[in-house]
Parts: sequence; structure tokens; C-alpha cells
Amino acid sequence: MAARQAAGNGPSIMSDRLSNYRIIQRPRYGRWISAAAILTILAAIAYAFATGQIDWATFRRFLTAPAILNGVVNTVILAVLAMGIGIVLGTLTAIMRSSDNPVLQSVAFAYIWLFRGTPVLLQLMLWYNLALIFPTLGIPGLWSMPMIEFMTPFTAALLGLGLNQGAYTAEVMRAGMLSVDTGQYEAAKTIGMTRLRALRRIILPQAMRVVIPPLGNEFILLVKTTSLASVIQFSEVMYNASSIYYANARVVELLLVAGAWYLVVVSILTLIQIPLERHFSRGSEKR
Repeated sequence: MAARQAAGNGPSIMSDRLSNYRIIQRPRYGRWISAAAILTILAAIAYAFATGQIDWATFRRFLTAPAILNGVVNTVILAVLAMGIGIVLGTLTAIMRSSDNPVLQSVAFAYIWLFRGTPVLLQLMLWYNLALIFPTLGIPGLWSMPMIEFMTPFTAALLGLGLNQGAYTAEVMRAGMLSVDTGQYEAAKTIGMTRLRALRRIILPQAMRVVIPPLGNEFILLVKTTSLASVIQFSEVMYNASSIYYANARVVELLLVAGAWYLVVVSILTLIQIPLERHFSRGSEKR
């Protein structure tokens, strides 16, 4: 009888004994040491910039200069239009690559191979100097204009960045389309949908859940890539900043101004991307 009582009281006695123990977390010295090292390095960098030969008054003065603000606006306009061209061309190219037509597949593959295989700067220079091999643009006998008037720095930058972006966007869109289960294609066929209608109504909306994050990353990269357009004298923020520091010799200050505005634009785009990802992730298990 006593043994049964001891057995019955065993769990309660054990729990009483365990309650007397205090849980002590294991010290994490590595975490504190690494945090202290990082803070020390950041403090040293901040001190170096604060005490270095940087005219912060010049930085503040040109941060809102009309030429800089105009360059920021031109940068955003160029990036938005080039990304629009890239999305349209990328989507069409992705559809062509997934087609059963070997001609369309070959054309799509050649386009991606060409524009992904050559540097963006080279493409911009080729577009800008196109007048050297094609002096006029138009239809002989009907209409023509000098190529140099048509191929302005903005047009060259838009074509160069837009066509290059389309090649990269095509692979992003194709990956999104491949992520959709093949049963969706088969279900669309059973209800009499054509391939294009199934892509527009069923496949592409589902692919957007996978496509939006890398497309947002591509857009952010494109915003920074617009700085290459300064080589062909397009009036974006980097070109305008360099024009100013050529005159006043404040190179670092103007480069910091351009860098600050790039960070502002990228931060705004990142905030826009978050609700877009949530919107297209509706109905999925992971958000």
C-alpha cells in the first residue's frame, strides 16, 4: 500500500524538485564580442567621414540643387520606362521560349543570348553612335530624318536599358511560368481555353507570386544601372553631379549627393515592393 502511494506521489514529488531549479541561459560571449567589433568598426568609419576633408556644407547645399533634382527625376523616368519595355519584351520572349514553334524558340533564345552576353555599356555606346553606320532613318522616297536627331541620349539610353532588361526579365518570367503546376495547363485545355488565353487568365496571374520578388530586385538594379547613361551624356543624377564637380572640384561631396539620392529612390521602391508581394501572395500558404 505504501509502495502504491509512493508511486502515485512520484510525479508530484519530481515536479516539486524540478521547480526548485532555476533555468540559466548559456552565456553567448561570441555574440557580444562580434556586436562590439561591428559597432567599433562602424564608429571608426563614421568618425573618419566626420573628421575627414569633406565639406558637408557643400553636400547639404547641392543635395537639393535644381540640377541634382532634375537628374533624379530623369533617372526615375528612364528606369520606369526601361523597366516597362523590359517587362513587355520579357513576357513575350518567355512565351516564345515556351512555345512549340521552333522558330519562335530560336528567335527568343538568340535575343536573350545576344543582350545578356554583351555589356550594358557597350550596348548604350552602340545605340548612341548608330548614326555612324545609318546616317538617316525612314523609308526611302517616302519619309526620312537624320539619325542623329532621332537617336538622342534619352532614346539611346531607353533602347539600350530596355532591350537589355527584357533579356533578363524573360528568364524571370519563364521561371515563374514553370513554377505553375502543369495540371493548370491541362485544366485550361479541358474547358476549351486557347493557350494564350490560359496564359493571360490562369498561368501568368499565378506566376506573378514567384515573379514579383526577383522583378523588384531587377528594377532596383536597373535604377542604379541608369548611371551608365552618363557616358552618353544623358542628364541623369550621376551625369549632373559629375558636371557640377568638374566645375567646383568638390568630387567626393557631389558623389555622396548622388549616392544619397540613389539610396532614397531604392528605399522608396523597396517600400512599394512589399505590398505588391503581399497582394500577389494572397491565397498561398506562405506570405
